Amino acid sequence: MRLGPAVWLSRHNRTMRRMPLQDILFTQGFGTRRVCAGLIQKGFVSIAQQVQSDPAIELEANGLQFTVQGVPWAYHERAYLMLHKPAGTECSQKPSAWPSIYTLLPAPLRLRPQKGAVQGVQAVGRLDQDTTGLLLLTDDGKFIHRMSSPRHHVPKVYEVTTTHPLDDGQVGRLLDGVILEDDPKPVRASACQAVAPHHLRLTLTEGKYHQVKRMVAAVGNRVEALHRSQIGGLALPADLAPGHWRWLVADDLARIAG
Repeated sequence: MRLGPAVWLSRHNRTMRRMPLQDILFTQGFGTRRVCAGLIQKGFVSIAQQVQSDPAIELEANGLQFTVQGVPWAYHERAYLMLHKPAGTECSQKPSAWPSIYTLLPAPLRLRPQKGAVQGVQAVGRLDQDTTGLLLLTDDGKFIHRMSSPRHHVPKVYEVTTTHPLDDGQVGRLLDGVILEDDPKPVRASACQAVAPHHLRLTLTEGKYHQVKRMVAAVGNRVEALHRSQIGGLALPADLAPGHWRWLVADDLARIAG
């Protein structure tokens, strides 16, 4: 039986897992085990406002709340995040011209240990530097694969600002399918609505290169601004400002999986 991400998270949270405190900090991205042991020995780690000094003390990891150098943190066996991506940022660890989205995250999330050469959370898919909106990040490779696989058809909703006024013909063609230069098969929107004369709400279940911009161009219009507002049933919260992030909870993951 294939488990959805919400079930994985629920099972992780139910598992009793006692670990040395230095290992807990290590899994959360606070440095090597030696660095984490040093943080504890120097009195930089507190639990329930009590300074900890023994790196080897074993604690129940799940649900553990602690502070490191005054910064509050909660243990997460796997990291699932949402980020409100601002314009002018690249979804790359090695950006070419714009700041990386990863600079918007605290260092522990960027340094969480993983198998192989990969380190830290990774973006689930990419948004162009000028595209804003909902972006998921995780250190769960299976989740990334599931969300990225075309056969799972996870819908993504985009708010498109167009250069020219929209008409029923353009909406109809996007629903019927348009031909892109690199694919002889028609590419269709699973849903499409002209919300206002220059506001198109477009839902896609696949992720080709610059797909929204190319589809809109194929019907004789042009994208002036692009914002992703929803993935699956998970909408970008109105109170999550551009450049800010938050943890996903089991209910969020259930909405994504549908």
